[in-house]
Amino acid sequence: MKITDTSDLWWKTAVVYCLDVETFLDWDGDGTGDVAGLVQRLDYLAELGVTCLWLMPFYPTPDRDDGYDITDFYGVDPRLGNHGDIVELFRTANDRGIRVIVDLVVNHTSDRHPWFRSARASRSSRYRDWYVWSDDPPPTKPSDIVFPDQETSIWQWDDKAGQHYLHRFYRHQPDLNVSNPAVRDEIAKVMGFWLSLGVSGFRVDAVPFFIETAQLHDESLPDPHTYLKTLRAFLSRRQGDAIMLGEVNLAHDQQYEFVGGDDGDELTMLFDFITMQRLYLALARADAEPLVEALRDRPELPRHCQWATFVRNHDELTLDKLDDDERAEVFAAFGPDPDMQIYGRGLRRRLPPMLDGDPRRIRMVYSLLFSLPGTPVLFYGEEIGMGEELSAEGRSAVRTAMQWNTHRNGGFSEAAPSRLAAPVVEGAFGPEHVNVEAQRRDPSSLLRFVTLLAQRYREAPELGWGAMEVLDQPHRSVLAHRTSHDGASTIAVHNLGAEACTVPLQLADEPEGTRLVDQLCDGATELDARGRVELELEGYGFRWLRVVNPGDRRLT
Repeated sequence: MKITDTSDLWWKTAVVYCLDVETFLDWDGDGTGDVAGLVQRLDYLAELGVTCLWLMPFYPTPDRDDGYDITDFYGVDPRLGNHGDIVELFRTANDRGIRVIVDLVVNHTSDRHPWFRSARASRSSRYRDWYVWSDDPPPTKPSDIVFPDQETSIWQWDDKAGQHYLHRFYRHQPDLNVSNPAVRDEIAKVMGFWLSLGVSGFRVDAVPFFIETAQLHDESLPDPHTYLKTLRAFLSRRQGDAIMLGEVNLAHDQQYEFVGGDDGDELTMLFDFITMQRLYLALARADAEPLVEALRDRPELPRHCQWATFVRNHDELTLDKLDDDERAEVFAAFGPDPDMQIYGRGLRRRLPPMLDGDPRRIRMVYSLLFSLPGTPVLFYGEEIGMGEELSAEGRSAVRTAMQWNTHRNGGFSEAAPSRLAAPVVEGAFGPEHVNVEAQRRDPSSLLRFVTLLAQRYREAPELGWGAMEVLDQPHRSVLAHRTSHDGASTIAVHNLGAEACTVPLQLADEPEGTRLVDQLCDGATELDARGRVELELEGYGFRWLRVVNPGDRRLT
């Protein structure tokens, strides 16, 4: 059934900020970030321009997978706070104009979850069929394994249960059986519970794995996409403007299926993994063409769905959709040391060190992020240019303590370093050189620049709502694109190369007297009589230009 909902589509022009409570700010001094600490920094996020806060898992957990191994979907980990603290966080965030979405991690549980403990104890347990069991599982293909450095199979023998159980991720994370109606009902209850406490939606973890039923070899099982439609309908009934932001790392045409195709009745938003990966190939080559190809191939989603654009997330910087030669190019440019690479498919680095700390390139990339049509998503610390800590294990290299100032542990915690829940970055990108306090006082800092980008993005709703076209121009290092909606239009031009250039553009359909007004600095350029203009770009330069026709009374 095609969705025609006209409720508040607030997420079309949101600025999303992802953080882990555990690594953001420790308020009680025990070495672990907590909800009380996050509440103290909501004004900072509001000042930055954040309008949607995405919380990574804060549920009770043995913490063997950074909180994604959950023992209670309805709980709050006591290290971080309690339900009173989390409700106060939701209320205070809403008071600051910030909505909150939370991770929905229901592909699997921890093997210490009461459901699984009961399931493995007896075949007659009511929870036995909540998981996927097999006496003789099929052989595991290498492509099935998500973490090839840790696992050799997606099936694990359990002595107590007397069977193998399915785990698409780590062996201590048994997969839930989504084909079981009781499991589907429980997932809806989890969603309803958090909606009732004040969240505005969910970032849905590992969607293709979550809805998969193929491992069960039963043709009578429900269609996975029918299940997503059911979840979306449930969400809309409970809270009309709530969202499901899905992690679907597939090709663009396959991703389109996960919003429900033309009907748009499944996931509300999709992370654009393909454009992100092509961006890094373009940066490595100083050639915009890979990015242009991705943007031109990206399907236009239904009006009530949206692409979420990002430069970095909390996992490895996956490059799995590049071919082997392309991936090797990106590795050579941004992670030549094998210790910088992970799983043979990605990098465990943040952007600033990959770009050698060059402020021109770093700012150009974030300008590009905010100007691409869609909803921009920031990972905590990106706004100040935090780096990674390669001495940390695996993906924890980019999940380091937030850097607030030059005090002990970068202002994250007063605890002894040995008690910290997350490492503190050392070296050139450590808190002595990169921190919030210093950058708030510096009008030329990256923090101030990202704040400006968020402001300008919010002032140009066409960037969230509009249709995009790539503009023709002669330089391979340059991406010029125009996004338009409801009579408003913004042109963004970015130079991925180190050499300065002059970019000619032709806007033949604009009336005489049309001006292009700079949005990130002072200045304006008028089209000539034939609708032409030439724009000067420095190496790694960029410009945002609002198209202003004669008599246009919009603020510019």
